[in-house]
Amino acid sequence: MKKEITVNAKTIEEAVARAAEELGVAVDKIEYTVTTEPKKGFLGIGATFAEIVATTEQAPDNKATAFIKTVVEDMGIEAKVNTKYGDNGGVVIEITGDDAGVLIGHHGETLDALQYLAGLAANRREIGENGEKTEKSEYIKVALDIAGYREKREETLRGLARRQAERVLKYKRSVVLEPMNPYERRIIHSEIQGIEGVSTNSIGSENNRRVVIFLADKTADEKEDN
Repeated sequence: MKKEITVNAKTIEEAVARAAEELGVAVDKIEYTVTTEPKKGFLGIGATFAEIVATTEQAPDNKATAFIKTVVEDMGIEAKVNTKYGDNGGVVIEITGDDAGVLIGHHGETLDALQYLAGLAANRREIGENGEKTEKSEYIKVALDIAGYREKREETLRGLARRQAERVLKYKRSVVLEPMNPYERRIIHSEIQGIEGVSTNSIGSENNRRVVIFLADKTADEKEDN
C-alpha cells in the first residue's frame, strides 16, 4: 500500500529530506513530484516555498509506526516516535516525550494494548486490486516501549522477586504475587531460578494469572501446572 504526503520547504532538497523523515524511510525509497518550484523573491518579498507530493510503498513495519504516530497525534500528545530494527527481524518502536507516560497505563496495561494493536497493523493483509487479500508475508514481531518503561519495569519485578524469595526462605511460607501478564511472569520465573531454595509456579487463568513463590523442597498448596 502506498502512502502519500504533501511537504513544503525552502528548497526541493529540503522538502524531499523532510518527506523521507515523515514517511520513516530513506530518501531513495520515496518517489516525488514537484508541484511548486521555489522562488527567492526580491528582498524576501514574493518568495515561494517548494512543494512536493511524495509517495512510498509502506512496509508492514512502517504500518505499525504509522499506527502509533496516529494514536499519539489524535490524543494531542507531545511525543516523538522512533523506530529501529531488532536482530530477529522485528521492529522496535520507542515513544519519548514529557507527556508520553499517559500511554503506559497501570503496570503497562495501555502500553501492552498499543503494542498488540501495532502488531496487528504491521501484519494486516491488504486488499489487492482484484478484491482479494494479498499473500501473507513473514510475521513481523513488534515491540513497543515508552520512555524506557520496559527496562524500569523489569528491574522493579526482579527486585520484587528477590525480596519475596527472601521472605519465603525466612518465614517458610509461600507467597502469591499480584496478577501479571505472561511477559512479567517470565521475568519473575527467570529471577527466581537463580535463587537457591525457592521455586515458582503460576496459578489462575487469563487476566488473573499469578506467580507463586514457594520453598523448593515442599509442594505449595497453590501449585498447578504452569
